Amino acid sequence: MSPASAAAPHVPVLIGAILARIAPVGGIWIDGTYGAGGYSRALRAAGADHVIGIDRDPEVLAAAEPAEGITLVPGRFGDLDRIAINAGANEVSGVVLDIGVSSMQIDAPERGFSFQKDGPLDMRMERAGPSAADLVNQLPEAEIADILFQYGEERASRRIARAIVAARREASFETTLALAEVIERQLPRPKPGQPRAATRSFQALRIAVNDELGELVRGLAAAERILAPGGILAVVTFHSLEDRIVKRFLRTRSGGAPAGSRHAPVAEGPAPTFDLVTRKAVEADAAEVAANPRARSAKLRIARRLDTPPAPPGAADLGLPARLAREMGR
Repeated sequence: MSPASAAAPHVPVLIGAILARIAPVGGIWIDGTYGAGGYSRALRAAGADHVIGIDRDPEVLAAAEPAEGITLVPGRFGDLDRIAINAGANEVSGVVLDIGVSSMQIDAPERGFSFQKDGPLDMRMERAGPSAADLVNQLPEAEIADILFQYGEERASRRIARAIVAARREASFETTLALAEVIERQLPRPKPGQPRAATRSFQALRIAVNDELGELVRGLAAAERILAPGGILAVVTFHSLEDRIVKRFLRTRSGGAPAGSRHAPVAEGPAPTFDLVTRKAVEADAAEVAANPRARSAKLRIARRLDTPPAPPGAADLGLPARLAREMGR
């Protein structure tokens, strides 16, 4: 736990809504996005016998303090079934995932996730592999535009990509503010209260650097494989791309028609593997948003594992961005 989180304990988003819908809590749980450990501690306090916390960020692993009944493991939640088995759990009672970047990462300028303060253009959760600087300095213009449009839903993606390529001919991008300034010169000034204009582009680059959507797809399938009958899958997302994937996964895995086909007959497919606990996404109430503004965009979906074999890979139409679908061979 960081000094900041020790002084002001981290309150995980929508934890009250999760616990209210899954009680009683028991058995072994997986917290696939450990971060400051808020979900793991809340699950233990609610009655979980043991929690396996997973995090891919080496700084989280270095800062975490030992806690009774919580085992912290380095890795990605896309491998959570393998990690659980290696820890001696062939089945688990629940999986909770808080998708996206953590407050600790955003608040550290040296990590390069945010442009609120200047820092190196990094964005790597694992401090390994290509950074955001590598992407904007090396990728062709068309690929940069593709990333900005598909992962950031940025309508001015081509104009921004063209400006990035022009600017890098003069000097390579090294810092967050240098990139943000080029992006924001291509866009209208936002109205008061709206996010800064470069926000969508930074989100897109972060998702691409860390393969966040691909990891989410793998994590959902891994949870399906490792959950015991009656086990709970709870997923908190923070933007529409993530929520769309979770929504479509749970809809198809619970026997519903694919998105956009509600008037068509349900095609014969694998037996349902989940029963929906939440029919619609749960959002934070006004009190939680006031206490934690990050909760404003959060959406929670929960499902309970049925006693059926996991569905075969690719059985769900997840509405993936075309770039990711190509990379995953779908």
